Amino acid sequence: MAAVDLVLRAGRAVLPDGERPAAVLVAAGRIVDVLPVDAAVAAAAEVVLAGDEVLLPGLVDTHVHVNEPGRTEWEGFRTATRAAAAGGITTIVDMPLNSLPPTVSVPALAAKRAAARGRISVDVGFWGGAIPGNAAELAGLHAAGVLGFKAFLVDSGVPEFPPLDPAGLALALATLGPLDALLLVHAEDPAELAAAPAAAGRAYRDFLASRPPAAETAAIGTLLAAARAAGPAGPAPAGSAAPAGSADGGGSADGGGARVHVLHLSAAEGLPMLRAARAAGVRVTAETCPHYLTLAAEDIPDGATEYKCCPPVRGAANRDALWAGLAAGDLDCVVSDHSPCVPDLKRRDTGDFGAAWGGIASLQIALPVLWTEARRRGHTLADVVRWQASAPARLAGLVRKGRIAAGQDADFAVFAPDAPFAVDPARLAHRHPVTPYAGRPLTGTVRATYLHGQPIGDTPTGRLLTREEAAS
Repeated sequence: MAAVDLVLRAGRAVLPDGERPAAVLVAAGRIVDVLPVDAAVAAAAEVVLAGDEVLLPGLVDTHVHVNEPGRTEWEGFRTATRAAAAGGITTIVDMPLNSLPPTVSVPALAAKRAAARGRISVDVGFWGGAIPGNAAELAGLHAAGVLGFKAFLVDSGVPEFPPLDPAGLALALATLGPLDALLLVHAEDPAELAAAPAAAGRAYRDFLASRPPAAETAAIGTLLAAARAAGPAGPAPAGSAAPAGSADGGGSADGGGARVHVLHLSAAEGLPMLRAARAAGVRVTAETCPHYLTLAAEDIPDGATEYKCCPPVRGAANRDALWAGLAAGDLDCVVSDHSPCVPDLKRRDTGDFGAAWGGIASLQIALPVLWTEARRRGHTLADVVRWQASAPARLAGLVRKGRIAAGQDADFAVFAPDAPFAVDPARLAHRHPVTPYAGRPLTGTVRATYLHGQPIGDTPTGRLLTREEAAS
C-alpha cells in the first residue's frame, strides 16, 4: 500500500456499520481506507487513541446563528467556529438571519462569505433566507451555492427578516420545488401566539403559556398542507435519517415536489403529524435540540432568562415524548440552534422573560449535553453520531461529511465518553458564555478535533462550502 499521511488507531471507532476497533487511513485530507486496528500501514504520522477514547466522525451542526457581519458583538465566525471545534463539531451551517445584511440576496451572501474568509476553524456552509419580496432572489442564491433556505411563519425577532404569510410560503415552495431546494421553517403560528397570554414578567410558567404547543402544531399543519399543494411528492423524505438502529440515513431527492424541514421542534404533539405526512409521501424532515431533550420547564427558576428560547423548553413529559420520537425516527437530527446575543439582551438584571432575547448558546457542549442524557436512556454513541453527524450532513447535502468511511473528509472528534466534568462558562469559547448549563455535571469530553486530517489548532483552516462543492 502507498504511504498515507496519517493513520489513527482506535480501539473503538463509530463507523457506518457500527462500533468496532479500526485503523483509519488519511491522505490529502480524505479518508482512503478503514482497516483492522492492527493493520500494517506505512504512514507519515500515527496517532493511537487512549483506551478510554472513541473515534467519532466530526459532528455537523446545521443550525448555527453566527451573526457576522452586522451583529458580530453577539457572536462571530472566529469565536463560533472555535467553540464548534472545541466541541467536536467540524462543520456548521450558518443561519441567514441576525447578521446584517441577512442572507436574502447574492450580494448579502458575498458579504457573509467575505466576513468568514480566513476566520473559521471548521468548515462553514450557508443557508439562504426566504422572506416577503425576495422570491426572485432564490434561484440566484441557489446558483451561488447556498445549501437551502430558511423561512419564518412568525415574527423572527429582527425586522430585516420578516415572516412569510401563507401566500408567501406557497410562492417560496413553488420557486424552490423545481430546484429541489430544501426549505427549513421556524414553525409557530402567529394567530395562536396572538391568542395566547402575553409573555411578561419573571415567572417561567407565564412565558411557557405565551407559546403553547398549539402554535407549533398549527404552523406544522400549514407547512405540510403547503408542501402537499406544491407538487407531486417524492418516494421518501429527502435527507431523512434512517429508522432507529440503522447505521445511516435513507431517503431520496429525486421525486420532485417540495422538500421541507421543521426546525427546532419542541412540542411533541407535532410528532404524529410528521409521521402521517411522511406516510402520505410528503418530503418532510424535522430536528430537535439538546435543550429540549435535557431541560424541563419544571426545573427552570423564575427570572432565569438564560433558559429562554422560542419555541420554549416544555415539561418533562413532553421531553420524554421527544426522546421516543427521536428513537422511532420521527425526528431526524439533533442540532444546537446556537443563538447567542450580548448579555444585556438576556435581561438577567430584571429576569423578564418577555423582554429577554430568546436563544440558547450551546455549540461547544452540544455533544456532551446530548450524550449525558442519551446514555442514561440506553442509547449508544452510534445513535448520537447518527443524530449529530450523518443525518445533519445528509439534510444539508454534505455528502463527504458525517461518516468515517473511504472517500469522506478526514474530520474526526476524539471523544472520552466516560470522562465527567462540570460546565464552566469561563472555559467556553463562545463570544458570550451565558448558558443555562453553567455548573451542570456532564459526561463525555472532546479531547481532540481533526479537520481534513489535521488537528485543529489556533490557525483558522476551515473552508467555505458551496452546494456544488459539498456534493462532489
